[in-house]
Amino acid sequence: MSRHIEHSSSYSFPAGRVHAGLITQQYWRDRLERVGGPGATVDQVTTGPGTISVAMSQMIPAKHLPGIVTKLRPGDLVIKRTEKWDTLEGDRAAGTFTAEVEGAPATISGTQTLTGHDAGSKVQFEADVEVKIPLIGGKIEEIIANQIMHLIEREQGFTEQWLGG
Repeated sequence: MSRHIEHSSSYSFPAGRVHAGLITQQYWRDRLERVGGPGATVDQVTTGPGTISVAMSQMIPAKHLPGIVTKLRPGDLVIKRTEKWDTLEGDRAAGTFTAEVEGAPATISGTQTLTGHDAGSKVQFEADVEVKIPLIGGKIEEIIANQIMHLIEREQGFTEQWLGG
């Protein structure tokens, strides 16, 4: 069983400006440096006309993990993430993302949609979190889902600030 999560982030900038930021390599390097946590790296960036695909690694130190997680998988968690954004069509762009925890049966995958909204824009985020561990997988999915929501909020705050700078 997986856990479905949804979130919407609002920006005071039009969709074209947000998209222009999302498809630059510097945005991703700055974002990981500011909100990616210790040891976060941009592993690969592929750009095309109006598109980007970013592979990155992030680490969560064991001391910040709940006991239920560290009992199953001791040590720091390394998370491999990918995020892709397609071209902007009018005031709309679609994106996808994935995340895997190295050495654990935990995956996250979903979609993002950037659209113009009022005087600014918004990104609608939908994901499924799946942890394939009998009996306690659902509890770990809940923990991961909550952490994803906090991360999205931090990334949204960074993006708003980065675009304004």
